[in-house]
Amino acid sequence: MGQIYNFSAGPSVLPKPVLEKVQEELLSYQGLGMSVMEMSHRSQYFEEIIKQAENLLRQLMNIPQNYKVLFIQGGASLQFSMVPMNLLHQYHHAYYVDSGSWSEKAIKEAKKHGEITILASSKEENYTKIPPINLLDIKSNADYLHITTNNTIEGTRFSTLPETGNIPLVADMSSNILSEVYDVSKFGLIYAGAQKNIGPAGLTVVIVREDLLGAFQKENPTMLNYETYSSSGSLYNTPPTFPIYVTKLVLEWLQALGGVTEMEKINRAKANLLYAFIEESSLFVSRVEVSSRSLMNIPFTTSSDQLNSEFLQFAASKGLITLEGHRSTGGMRASIYNAMPIEGVEKLVDCMKEFEIEHR
Repeated sequence: MGQIYNFSAGPSVLPKPVLEKVQEELLSYQGLGMSVMEMSHRSQYFEEIIKQAENLLRQLMNIPQNYKVLFIQGGASLQFSMVPMNLLHQYHHAYYVDSGSWSEKAIKEAKKHGEITILASSKEENYTKIPPINLLDIKSNADYLHITTNNTIEGTRFSTLPETGNIPLVADMSSNILSEVYDVSKFGLIYAGAQKNIGPAGLTVVIVREDLLGAFQKENPTMLNYETYSSSGSLYNTPPTFPIYVTKLVLEWLQALGGVTEMEKINRAKANLLYAFIEESSLFVSRVEVSSRSLMNIPFTTSSDQLNSEFLQFAASKGLITLEGHRSTGGMRASIYNAMPIEGVEKLVDCMKEFEIEHR
């Protein structure tokens, strides 16, 4: 079959040089005679790995010094609870923007911990766009405003961040962190599951402004307190050591590529290539509003489930795999994260063109 291109929404494709480095060091990290998987998290070798990972992330995202970088387990879904448990302390009220399936889950969890106001929603439009936000609706009696910067399932993205004034902006950035340049100082807290653009599943990165720490209720579990991780350098207990190691390698790869600025240029080129073909196609369509389209996750469909099924089989025969849309949306979805080379998108477009010719 030749080259395989994996369009999975997550866990997703990793850079080939990173996988090769992992393979090279799997049995003996830097000649130590043991794998990182066997290494004590208290050893000087792993402490160096986690420090390097944090420093690389700080450089790539230009993270200000008054922000903490935390490495946590539990996935972004755990952050749906940790965010309100740590931040809902003054007004016990927060705003959420309902822009997709994951924000809907975040809202459900947050409601267990305080008063939640849905500031805007595109649910009635089947989440085919980012809902317009009326900033005049934002009152000062809120501990934070939560958004999902990129909606993996629906294929939408915030192209402009809401201005929240003194209210901290909290972002689930799981599916587009490191894919485009963000000004971290505009956020109070950013969280992201690693398995899209950062590294393997099992690690979640949290970037939190220092002044938002310290209000956690003592009766709540220690492991759900951001200060537990902040005060221990994310080494309070055994962290996900191997995912952190692979993440360090991914960050090194991204830095060598030219950083996030260069990565964003590549990502825009990949997305534009696929969107341009869909726009001119007589068979494939995108239901996502143009101004809200994601750079990372691109859903598309044909006129019938039968044709969709035939296309997926045809694409798989060409080495283009995991293009199935989410079970809630159907159709197809191409997840073109940082590690997806432009050649993969080019091959996908060629495949779509060939399929369209055969089904005119």
